[in-house]
Amino acid sequence: MILWQLFLSFAQIGLFSIGGGYAAIPLIQSQAVEIHGWLTAEQFLDLATIAEMTPGPIALNAASFVGIQVAGIAGAVIATLGCVLPSLVIVSALSWVYGRYRRLPLLQSVLDFLRPAVVALIAAAGINMLLQVACGGRALNGFRPVPALLFAAAFLALRRFKCSPILVMLLCGAAGLVLGLAVDGGM
Repeated sequence: MILWQLFLSFAQIGLFSIGGGYAAIPLIQSQAVEIHGWLTAEQFLDLATIAEMTPGPIALNAASFVGIQVAGIAGAVIATLGCVLPSLVIVSALSWVYGRYRRLPLLQSVLDFLRPAVVALIAAAGINMLLQVACGGRALNGFRPVPALLFAAAFLALRRFKCSPILVMLLCGAAGLVLGLAVDGGM
Protein backbone atom coordinates (compact mmCIF):
# COMPACT_ATOMS: atom_id res chain seq x y z
CA MET A 1 0.00 0.00 0.00
CA ILE A 2 2.79 2.44 0.90
CA LEU A 3 4.59 1.77 -2.39
CA TRP A 4 1.39 2.55 -4.28
CA GLN A 5 0.99 5.81 -2.31
CA LEU A 6 4.61 6.72 -3.09
CA PHE A 7 4.09 5.99 -6.78
CA LEU A 8 0.86 8.01 -7.00
CA SER A 9 2.27 10.94 -5.01
CA PHE A 10 5.38 11.21 -7.14
CA ALA A 11 3.42 10.61 -10.35
CA GLN A 12 1.35 13.68 -9.40
CA ILE A 13 4.54 15.61 -8.73
CA GLY A 14 6.00 14.48 -12.05
CA LEU A 15 2.77 15.41 -13.81
CA PHE A 16 2.39 18.90 -12.35
CA SER A 17 5.97 20.10 -11.83
CA ILE A 18 6.08 22.14 -15.00
CA GLY A 19 9.36 24.02 -15.11
CA GLY A 20 11.77 21.49 -13.70
CA GLY A 21 13.06 20.40 -10.34
CA TYR A 22 12.75 23.70 -8.52
CA ALA A 23 9.09 23.90 -9.49
CA ALA A 24 8.65 20.41 -8.00
CA ILE A 25 9.95 21.41 -4.56
CA PRO A 26 6.65 22.88 -3.24
CA LEU A 27 4.77 19.89 -4.65
CA ILE A 28 7.13 17.45 -2.96
CA GLN A 29 6.83 19.40 0.28
CA SER A 30 3.05 19.26 0.05
CA GLN A 31 2.97 15.50 -0.54
CA ALA A 32 5.79 14.41 1.79
CA VAL A 33 5.25 16.80 4.70
CA GLU A 34 1.70 18.11 4.67
CA ILE A 35 -0.44 15.38 3.09
CA HIS A 36 1.29 12.14 4.10
CA GLY A 37 3.53 13.24 6.97
CA TRP A 38 6.41 11.11 5.68
CA LEU A 39 8.89 13.86 6.61
CA THR A 40 8.99 16.73 9.08
CA ALA A 41 9.54 20.28 7.81
CA GLU A 42 13.14 20.11 9.04
CA GLN A 43 13.74 16.79 7.30
CA PHE A 44 12.30 18.30 4.14
CA LEU A 45 14.72 21.21 4.32
CA ASP A 46 17.55 18.70 4.67
CA LEU A 47 16.12 16.79 1.68
CA ALA A 48 16.05 19.94 -0.45
CA THR A 49 19.65 20.72 0.52
CA ILE A 50 20.90 17.21 -0.22
CA ALA A 51 18.89 16.97 -3.46
CA GLU A 52 20.42 20.24 -4.63
CA MET A 53 23.97 19.30 -3.69
CA THR A 54 24.03 15.83 -5.21
CA PRO A 55 24.51 15.24 -8.94
CA GLY A 56 21.39 14.73 -11.01
CA PRO A 57 17.95 16.29 -11.30
CA ILE A 58 16.71 17.74 -8.02
CA ALA A 59 13.23 16.19 -8.28
CA LEU A 60 14.64 12.70 -8.87
CA ASN A 61 17.10 13.08 -6.02
CA ALA A 62 14.26 14.20 -3.76
CA ALA A 63 12.03 11.33 -4.90
CA SER A 64 14.80 8.85 -4.14
CA PHE A 65 15.41 10.41 -0.73
CA VAL A 66 11.72 10.38 0.26
CA GLY A 67 11.25 6.87 -1.11
CA ILE A 68 14.19 5.46 0.82
CA GLN A 69 13.02 7.18 4.02
CA VAL A 70 9.52 5.75 3.66
CA ALA A 71 10.06 2.26 2.21
CA GLY A 72 13.75 1.57 1.70
CA ILE A 73 15.28 0.75 -1.68
CA ALA A 74 11.95 -0.38 -3.15
CA GLY A 75 10.45 2.96 -2.10
CA ALA A 76 13.27 4.88 -3.76
CA VAL A 77 12.80 2.97 -7.02
CA ILE A 78 9.00 3.34 -6.99
CA ALA A 79 9.06 7.06 -6.09
CA THR A 80 11.66 7.76 -8.77
CA LEU A 81 9.68 5.80 -11.36
CA GLY A 82 6.52 7.69 -10.38
CA CYS A 83 8.35 10.98 -10.78
CA VAL A 84 9.81 10.10 -14.20
CA LEU A 85 6.94 8.30 -15.91
CA PRO A 86 4.59 11.29 -16.43
CA SER A 87 7.46 13.39 -17.77
CA LEU A 88 8.53 10.66 -20.14
CA VAL A 89 5.03 10.35 -21.61
CA ILE A 90 4.38 14.10 -21.72
CA VAL A 91 7.75 15.07 -23.19
CA SER A 92 7.43 12.41 -25.87
CA ALA A 93 3.98 13.69 -26.83
CA LEU A 94 4.98 17.36 -26.63
CA SER A 95 8.08 16.88 -28.72
CA TRP A 96 5.93 15.42 -31.45
CA VAL A 97 3.36 18.26 -31.15
CA TYR A 98 6.04 20.95 -30.97
CA GLY A 99 7.88 19.52 -33.96
CA ARG A 100 4.70 19.54 -35.96
CA TYR A 101 3.08 22.83 -34.80
CA ARG A 102 5.93 25.00 -33.44
CA ARG A 103 5.23 27.89 -35.78
CA LEU A 104 1.61 28.36 -34.67
CA PRO A 105 1.06 31.62 -32.72
CA LEU A 106 -1.38 29.84 -30.39
CA LEU A 107 1.31 27.44 -29.19
CA GLN A 108 3.74 30.33 -28.62
CA SER A 109 1.02 32.16 -26.66
CA VAL A 110 0.49 29.15 -24.37
CA LEU A 111 4.23 28.92 -23.69
CA ASP A 112 4.42 32.67 -22.97
CA PHE A 113 1.67 32.37 -20.36
CA LEU A 114 3.17 29.31 -18.64
CA ARG A 115 6.44 31.10 -17.83
CA PRO A 116 5.02 33.36 -15.05
CA ALA A 117 3.41 30.35 -13.35
CA VAL A 118 6.74 28.54 -13.32
CA VAL A 119 8.47 31.59 -11.83
CA ALA A 120 5.77 31.80 -9.13
CA LEU A 121 6.26 28.12 -8.21
CA ILE A 122 10.01 28.58 -7.90
CA ALA A 123 9.60 31.80 -5.88
CA ALA A 124 7.14 30.10 -3.51
CA ALA A 125 9.59 27.25 -2.91
CA GLY A 126 12.42 29.70 -2.30
CA ILE A 127 10.41 31.80 0.15
CA ASN A 128 9.27 28.70 2.07
CA MET A 129 12.85 27.45 2.31
CA LEU A 130 14.10 30.90 3.38
CA LEU A 131 11.49 31.07 6.16
CA GLN A 132 12.47 27.58 7.30
CA VAL A 133 16.15 28.57 7.47
CA ALA A 134 15.76 32.05 8.95
CA CYS A 135 12.84 31.39 11.28
CA GLY A 136 12.75 27.64 11.76
CA GLY A 137 9.38 27.60 9.99
CA ARG A 138 7.86 29.84 12.68
CA ALA A 139 6.70 33.43 12.54
CA LEU A 140 9.31 36.17 12.76
CA ASN A 141 9.42 35.89 16.58
CA GLY A 142 11.57 32.78 16.02
CA PHE A 143 14.06 34.70 13.87
CA ARG A 144 17.53 33.13 13.72
CA PRO A 145 20.05 35.81 12.69
CA VAL A 146 23.07 33.61 11.86
CA PRO A 147 21.33 31.48 9.17
CA ALA A 148 19.64 34.63 7.83
CA LEU A 149 22.99 36.42 7.55
CA LEU A 150 24.54 33.36 5.93
CA PHE A 151 21.70 33.35 3.40
CA ALA A 152 22.21 37.06 2.69
CA ALA A 153 25.96 36.59 2.25
CA ALA A 154 25.46 33.61 -0.07
CA PHE A 155 22.83 35.49 -2.08
CA LEU A 156 25.10 38.50 -2.41
CA ALA A 157 28.06 36.34 -3.43
CA LEU A 158 26.00 34.60 -6.10
CA ARG A 159 24.10 37.57 -7.53
CA ARG A 160 26.40 40.55 -7.06
CA PHE A 161 29.84 39.00 -7.29
CA LYS A 162 28.91 36.07 -9.57
CA CYS A 163 30.80 33.58 -7.38
CA SER A 164 30.73 29.92 -8.27
CA PRO A 165 27.71 28.16 -6.69
CA ILE A 166 30.00 25.28 -5.76
CA LEU A 167 32.36 27.64 -3.93
CA VAL A 168 29.43 29.30 -2.14
CA MET A 169 28.05 25.91 -1.06
CA LEU A 170 31.47 24.79 0.20
CA LEU A 171 31.98 28.04 2.12
CA CYS A 172 28.50 27.85 3.66
CA GLY A 173 29.11 24.23 4.64
CA ALA A 174 32.44 25.18 6.20
CA ALA A 175 30.81 28.08 8.06
CA GLY A 176 28.12 25.71 9.34
CA LEU A 177 30.79 23.27 10.50
CA VAL A 178 32.80 25.96 12.28
CA LEU A 179 29.72 27.54 13.88
CA GLY A 180 28.36 24.13 14.87
CA LEU A 181 31.63 23.18 16.53
CA ALA A 182 31.81 26.58 18.26
CA VAL A 183 28.25 26.28 19.61
CA ASP A 184 28.73 22.67 20.72
CA GLY A 185 31.97 23.59 22.45
CA GLY A 186 34.05 21.34 20.23
CA MET A 187 36.60 24.04 19.39
